[in-house]
Amino acid sequence: MEADISKTQQSNFTFQEVLRLRKSCRGFLETKVPNDIITSVLEDAHLAPSNCNTQPWETHIISGDKLRELSEALLRENNAQRFTPDFSFDTDEYHGRYKERYFNLAKTHYEGFGIKREDQEGRKEVSDLNYKFFNAPYLAIPFMPSFGDNVRVGGDIGMYGQTFLLSLTAHGLAGIPQTALGFFAETIRGILNVPEELKMLFGISFGYADPTAPGNSFKLGRDPIGSNVIFHQ
Repeated sequence: MEADISKTQQSNFTFQEVLRLRKSCRGFLETKVPNDIITSVLEDAHLAPSNCNTQPWETHIISGDKLRELSEALLRENNAQRFTPDFSFDTDEYHGRYKERYFNLAKTHYEGFGIKREDQEGRKEVSDLNYKFFNAPYLAIPFMPSFGDNVRVGGDIGMYGQTFLLSLTAHGLAGIPQTALGFFAETIRGILNVPEELKMLFGISFGYADPTAPGNSFKLGRDPIGSNVIFHQ
């Protein structure tokens, strides 16, 4: 496995290859990532565009004992249904094709784990993997300041997150953006000693992908661009 990882790290992907290789990873190896590679990914992400060049991100990288502490706290808070999100989110508001894509993700996800719709206990175990970070050894959380209605700064954080994810892929790593973690923003801030004025949208679990993990047995497709692109001349 180490030889395969080393070979992947040295690969020189084209930009299009990076885009097509990137996927949300739902199962990681315990293998540690060299510090210089993590630093390189962070340097890449820091080049993301932002409104008025505000660069509104403060990124925390969590691993080791602190990551285990965070996982235990999130599992406990989720079981108690104690949610402390900074921003609202309700999948019931999806409609039309957006809802169809959402349902397809859920169906494909649970089928990948071999979980049937009526298996509530199995679905809970799979859902809890979110708060175990899919066994990833690292978690990145880009906290953000609050400006106005937060739409623009939220967009900036999204571009930062995408750049981070693409850089992970280019370095032979894998990641998954997890908005589920945002439901416990206050809990996470408390454990990491992050000030209240910094808000949280999502975290990114990352590391080396485990190709044998059930959560990596599928990859979701995309609608053709003709379904959502309109040209004006």
